[in-house]
Amino acid sequence: SCSRAKDVTMPAKLPVNFFSTRSPVIDLFRGQLDYADHLRQDSEIVLYFFYAPWCGQSIAAREEIEHVASRLSDQVLFVAVNCWWNQGKCRKQKHFFYFPVIHLYHQSFGPIEYKGPMSAVYIEKFVRRVMTPLLYISSRSKLLDFLSNYEPGVLGYFEFNASPQPPGYLTFFTSALHSLKKDYLGTIRFGVITDKHVAEEISLVHSGSVYLHRHVNTSLIYPNDIMNYTAENICKWALENREMLIRWLRPHGGKSLLLNNELKKGPALLIFIPYNPLAEIHPLLDEITKVALEYHNCNKSQAAEPDPQHLGDTDSPAFDSSVLDARMKLSETFSITKYPCCNTVVLPQWHSISRTHNVCELCINQTLGVKPNKVHVPHCNFLEIEAALDSFYLQEHTFFQVISNTIECSNFLSFYSPFSYYTACCRTVNRNFLSFISSEKTIFQTPKVAFSSHGKKDNTRHSIPHIEDRNCFIPDLHISGANITGLSCRTNKTLNLYLLDSNLFWIYAERLGASRSTHLKEFAAIVDLKEEVHYVLDQNQSLVGSTLENFIKNFSILYSPLKRHLVDDSSVHFHEQRVITEVTTNTFHDTVFLSEKNVLLLYYAQWCGFCASLNHIFIQLARLLPPDNFIVARIDITRNDLPWEFMTDRLPTILFFPHQRKEQSVKFPEDFSVNLPNLLKFILHHSSLSSSEPCTKECLHKETVLQQGHISHLEREVQKLRSEISALHQAHDQLEAQLSEARREEHRLQQQKHTLEKQHKTLQLHSEQLQATYDQKNQELLEMAEKLQELADASENLLKENTLLRILVASREGKLQSKDEIKEALQSEQILSEDNDVSVSTTTATLEEKRTDNIDTIETEHSGGNRTE
Repeated sequence: SCSRAKDVTMPAKLPVNFFSTRSPVIDLFRGQLDYADHLRQDSEIVLYFFYAPWCGQSIAAREEIEHVASRLSDQVLFVAVNCWWNQGKCRKQKHFFYFPVIHLYHQSFGPIEYKGPMSAVYIEKFVRRVMTPLLYISSRSKLLDFLSNYEPGVLGYFEFNASPQPPGYLTFFTSALHSLKKDYLGTIRFGVITDKHVAEEISLVHSGSVYLHRHVNTSLIYPNDIMNYTAENICKWALENREMLIRWLRPHGGKSLLLNNELKKGPALLIFIPYNPLAEIHPLLDEITKVALEYHNCNKSQAAEPDPQHLGDTDSPAFDSSVLDARMKLSETFSITKYPCCNTVVLPQWHSISRTHNVCELCINQTLGVKPNKVHVPHCNFLEIEAALDSFYLQEHTFFQVISNTIECSNFLSFYSPFSYYTACCRTVNRNFLSFISSEKTIFQTPKVAFSSHGKKDNTRHSIPHIEDRNCFIPDLHISGANITGLSCRTNKTLNLYLLDSNLFWIYAERLGASRSTHLKEFAAIVDLKEEVHYVLDQNQSLVGSTLENFIKNFSILYSPLKRHLVDDSSVHFHEQRVITEVTTNTFHDTVFLSEKNVLLLYYAQWCGFCASLNHIFIQLARLLPPDNFIVARIDITRNDLPWEFMTDRLPTILFFPHQRKEQSVKFPEDFSVNLPNLLKFILHHSSLSSSEPCTKECLHKETVLQQGHISHLEREVQKLRSEISALHQAHDQLEAQLSEARREEHRLQQQKHTLEKQHKTLQLHSEQLQATYDQKNQELLEMAEKLQELADASENLLKENTLLRILVASREGKLQSKDEIKEALQSEQILSEDNDVSVSTTTATLEEKRTDNIDTIETEHSGGNRTE
């Protein structure tokens, strides 16, 4: 017999060097993790590069790591470890789910995992932040530069007059490393102030105080009385209270929910810019940051404050203190008036046949004669809004006009406070305004915008400034002259701002509509998942602050003039010979709405198998229908965007657009099968082929041909149905025969079942009887076993007694033999000498005594033996 061959396993090849021998990276290609830990003890900063030799991403990142190592090898130890070889300690101790993995150690602190892009500039930037997690600020100019940065900043004040470090400094230093460990993007900057006078600029007096700078909201000081002063608590406090005006998005390239989770938060402005992390200045980023700051700055007083970047030269001798005093007075003047928060009110129509509306922006302003304490109220009070609405509707007749080309404003006093008033500005909006959205000009961009004041301006005794006097009306009213400051708090369409590096993620911009041929990789788009729309900033415009401001304002106004961007299928080529017209986003309006034909449109997708099975039906239908009156078309919804009113969630979907009634599109019923007769009936029922003009001979001929084609097709369908019916009858007869056979088999099985049940009962009775007999016999066997055991014990005792009796008989026989010998001796002695009678008698008496003693001894031993037994 032949035996099965054994499996042959080829052993793994020995690993080889992954990095070049001349590389500044120490390559531990055998996975010597213990030796790597030994090397780490002698270096302050160590970078571990865990790789797998077969991994494509590890191979791609190898060159980037070598580039960084060539620049920082004199300060950082770079160690690469093969964590895939099964004999190495790295494979046995580490369990990574992906490669490569980068860990950094700062002395004994670590590991700090780097999860950013595998690009040399980003890796070097992160390594430098680990090398110097704290920025030392020793002058006022450096402080202003630190505070003017868009990233959140945490400052600690420590007096370096103690040895070796002031109390709490090491804790603050460790908290900076913790922030890099928890947020690999490094969005929080940590700084240390060493000068007492500089610390007083941000109200830090005591050594060890920690300050969190925020641009829009109030800056915070670490609460030592509430939270323990530990590195973890400082880092947690900074992360929870930081202010994110603009956020970087860096997808890692694999499957993740990063973009989905961010876009679900609300409308998002995605800005793609070429970014170099190692560059000293970023003018475009600074301009975008300034727009974000103005957009989120809901407190107008902060908008009037001087920019810290322009005060960087205050340390110079030429700096005049009077300039600071003037700027402080200016900021105090603007802080008296709180920036308004507004609601939009739409007035009813002037008449039932009117096509105009009045849209009013209702705002709450506060003015007062004395400067109050700073109170931060991020949102309007609901009671104030309600009171403002009541006052507004009481004065509604003031704005009641049929058509107005001006923006009319009025002020109303508050019912609750003499220092508050309400401002309402109205404009007239035509119902047909939506038709002008596609145009570049709107009614609010006309230079004829003017103001007319109404209400209580002349009657009030209070010197209440009017909104038109301050020239600070709502951005909705005038796009070109409006200010973006605080717009996020005055609209329901608040944008979240995100930045992406176009050098790494330009493919996302192309998916959103960016041109592939552009050399300047700058792009901006607004994505709104809830409304299922996105808007693209014209790439012919330069990406500067003013362009972004207009883009944001156009999105935020009530009737946005932005045109929705629709993705088109660029791979579609049109041929005149095709019987089915392929529709794209760009041709949808012309083919469906502007054509003077009836249009039958099929929604399909490449992955839809049932859609592909309908192709031959639509080709046959297109050949039957007259091309002068009908268009059979289809559109791939996975590669084209459609207006929301024509979207569908089911495939395939068939819509019919009748001629001269395109707005009355009809959907093919879902409960009907999609075949040629049903489609023809559906089209003929809803088409507008019939008209008042008489039909010509050619028309009658085409109609006759069409009807004959319908009749022949129906006859074929009827014949097919008859053959199917006959086949069904045959199948029914076969099924009936099978059912009768199954019934007979069921009856036979029932009889067998009854017989088996009876046999089962009989066997059960026999089983019970056998069990009883078995129990009885078992009991008898137990009793016999006990009796046999007793007999065995008695037999053993008898054997022992028999043995003793044999011993006694043998001893008695020996004694009797000795007695006969004594008698013979006595008789011989009597014959020899009669003189010795006395001695003989004495001897005889002695012998008798001995015999008696022997007998007694034997009896004593016999009785003793019995007692022992």
